[in-house]
Amino acid sequence: MQKRQFLVTAASWTTALSTPWLAGCAASGKPEPGSASDTQAGFADAIYLGGPILTMNDAQPQVQALAVRGTQIAAVGDRQAVEALRGPDTRMVDLQGRTLIPGFVDPHSHLGGVGLQAIAANLLPPPDGPNASIAELQQTLREYIKTSPEVKQLGLAFGFGYDDSQLKERRHPTRDDLDAVSRTVPIAVIHQSGHFGSLNSAALKKAGIGADTPNPEGGVIRRKPGSKQPDGVLEENAFFFTLGKIMPKLSEEQSMEWLEKAQELYLQYGYTTVQDGRADPGAVATTIVAAKAGRLKVDVVSYPDITQLGDGAFMHGPYYSRRYTGHFRIGGVKLTLDGSPQGKTAWLTQPYLVPPKGQKRGYRGYGVLPDAKVNELVAKAVNNGWQILVHGNGDAAIDQMIAAVRASGPVEKTRAARPVLIHGQTLRRDQIPQLKDLGIFPSLFPMHTFYCGDWHRDSVLGDPRAQNISPTGWVLQQGMRFTSHHDAPVALPSSIRVLDATVNRVTRTGKVLGPEHRVSPWIALQAQTLWSAYQHFEDDRKGSLEVGKLADLVILSDNPLTMERSRLATLEVLQTIKEGRSVYQKPH
Repeated sequence: MQKRQFLVTAASWTTALSTPWLAGCAASGKPEPGSASDTQAGFADAIYLGGPILTMNDAQPQVQALAVRGTQIAAVGDRQAVEALRGPDTRMVDLQGRTLIPGFVDPHSHLGGVGLQAIAANLLPPPDGPNASIAELQQTLREYIKTSPEVKQLGLAFGFGYDDSQLKERRHPTRDDLDAVSRTVPIAVIHQSGHFGSLNSAALKKAGIGADTPNPEGGVIRRKPGSKQPDGVLEENAFFFTLGKIMPKLSEEQSMEWLEKAQELYLQYGYTTVQDGRADPGAVATTIVAAKAGRLKVDVVSYPDITQLGDGAFMHGPYYSRRYTGHFRIGGVKLTLDGSPQGKTAWLTQPYLVPPKGQKRGYRGYGVLPDAKVNELVAKAVNNGWQILVHGNGDAAIDQMIAAVRASGPVEKTRAARPVLIHGQTLRRDQIPQLKDLGIFPSLFPMHTFYCGDWHRDSVLGDPRAQNISPTGWVLQQGMRFTSHHDAPVALPSSIRVLDATVNRVTRTGKVLGPEHRVSPWIALQAQTLWSAYQHFEDDRKGSLEVGKLADLVILSDNPLTMERSRLATLEVLQTIKEGRSVYQKPH
């Protein structure tokens, strides 16, 4: 199967174009007497034509026209055959040479975090933000505190997306740096990985963190040299627990507004299905309220943190389902085993090239939970039939996941549950056959070849390990599928940046990282559409343009299969259509 996908060519598309393929229509393209298309009710609401239509279906990769009736695709294929469904009220959409593809299906991100990202100060480095130094970061925060209504509403200033590897100083901002912005307004800035944060003195006081505060399990409170005083930088669980303490309780309406702003960002990049990975109970409850109120424009599939389930009521209620209610469902659970390689908290079997500040040579990061607890939680998920997403960046964490899945029960049971490895940035070649045997699906992170590739090569892993981060080539060689994600709010939820990085693997400095792991644009698009739908058990109704599937569509400015691969990052999403209805239009 994989070999055939690699060999899709323009010649095969030409053949597909010349062959009508239309359910419910005769070969002549005329409606059969008595068929649905022979009556007014059977006419299409809209017909798209006049540009490349990429189906993501290997059996019929490209077609001339597509018809939508209601929320579903009514026909795809030859223009004449599809136009047989044209009625007096059918809207004819001329693509004018632009490209139609299925809506992007998000295989891993954090919807709730994107809501915070949408209202926080943008601390991202270029090209997504202006912050290449701590001085620029400080200025961004000053302007944000002056102008943002959220600072007054929350009594707290949030910044999101700083990256110590991209700052001129090559370090995290400290409490002293943030105190220079304000000593009275509590400030919390969040690292691009989402695994670190830095607080000023006012925020540390609000969180109750001082010299006598011990490090929590699976986390570190960094200290000033020669002192127990916190320097403001918090790692992993120290950061996660603190964020929960300082975050004010939002009103229901505030929560809805954040959710709507997050959706707007996803729709801008063509996502019609969005994941909320590692959702806490509050986030699940908020999204259920939004679903009941009809405020979800995209399908949201949530994976609550298995360590925060409590009595597990969510997993036994009506929203734990393979079908959506009000555009919401719970798809399974999430478990986190380690941290971030770019932050040097991922758990490796071999040492980091350059250890982080305060660590000695030989430092390999650390895990979050002991083996016995991981085994218990994975077995709980598998035995309940819950799909479990497991965050494992370091190869030692991936070993821990593999061992836990293997110990959880018969392989037929684990395969049916379809556990997912999230990130797998340092996935070793010898681990991939084990994933295949156990039915573990890899959702990889090649986007970080752009964002963090130089840092991985020069400081985190060195060569050859850095060349093989998110090794999509090795996965394909095993005859496996994969998905490719953005992990927003780690970065903007940009489907285009994901596509470009999965195909090209070019770093910020223009170097190719791991040429053997580059894939074709067709494969990269499938990894963001059909294979992502498969990951979520939704490929029967999403991910490709086929009769009977949902009319989740995206119009792109160019054809990613024929344009120069080096220009993929210049693609734009012009329109996003959810179940036949336009939900985003790029401003002119």
